[in-house]
Amino acid sequence: MKLSQPHAVEEFPVPLRTLGAILIEAGRLSPAQAVLVMQLQKQQGLRFGDAACQLGILQAEDIRFGLSLQFEHSSLASGDASVASEVMAAFGSQHPLVEGLRDLRSQVMLRWTAQPARPKSLALVSARRGEGKSFIAANLAVLFSQLGLRTLLIDADLMHPRQHDLFRLDNRVGLSSVLGGLTGLQAAVSLEKLPGLVLLPAGPTAPNPRELLSRPLLPSLLSQAIQAFDVVLVDTPSAALPDALMIASNVGASILVSRPNAATVAQSAALAGSLDNLFGAVVNEF
Repeated sequence: MKLSQPHAVEEFPVPLRTLGAILIEAGRLSPAQAVLVMQLQKQQGLRFGDAACQLGILQAEDIRFGLSLQFEHSSLASGDASVASEVMAAFGSQHPLVEGLRDLRSQVMLRWTAQPARPKSLALVSARRGEGKSFIAANLAVLFSQLGLRTLLIDADLMHPRQHDLFRLDNRVGLSSVLGGLTGLQAAVSLEKLPGLVLLPAGPTAPNPRELLSRPLLPSLLSQAIQAFDVVLVDTPSAALPDALMIASNVGASILVSRPNAATVAQSAALAGSLDNLFGAVVNEF
């Protein structure tokens, strides 16, 4: 469409609702208070949020809450116990570590753009346990969903699962149930307070987790997931077990997560050399 066409203006997005209207609807601001805020806003040329905070009517948390709704950017209020505090991105955090993960998200998306034929799926791998792979996976999944991308996070660490704890979910049904032939992808849970994010927990501990991960149901599940979601992230077991490499081989790309003083350089290098689809590496200093 050319901009010179007379109807071009009609196709611009509808303006956003005002911050004041959103906060009134949410019960955080009364109409009378909104009038006071707008008066100060007009007198001093302030933004609505700055004027409200100057009057002591609203707190910074209220402003972040309203902006997240205004821009359809899902984030939780500080202290919300529906996810663990470790999932920092869920709270709209500006912590340097979360900003670093936003940079990582951007780099991944740029590589996906350069390789459009590659499935938008990603495995998080590490040489040893305790390197922060689950932390990175959880926060990265939230950040992708905040872009409006339908995101599936799969906890494929059947021996030491963490995602159900991070997102405060029941773990009675999950990946082990799917691989055991008891259910399908419908076992994944949509996170109500984080729109667009869906989690498939690891499920109950099975007596034969390695055999489950070796079944052809795993690549079939991942193939279905890639078709159904914009982004699929997989939290894998540590590469001390061969399961991680097998899982990683069924996704579009892998990111190596390492942590200072955890795995040795040689261990991380050996893992990197064994991955055919390595995007890059992340040093986790959390």
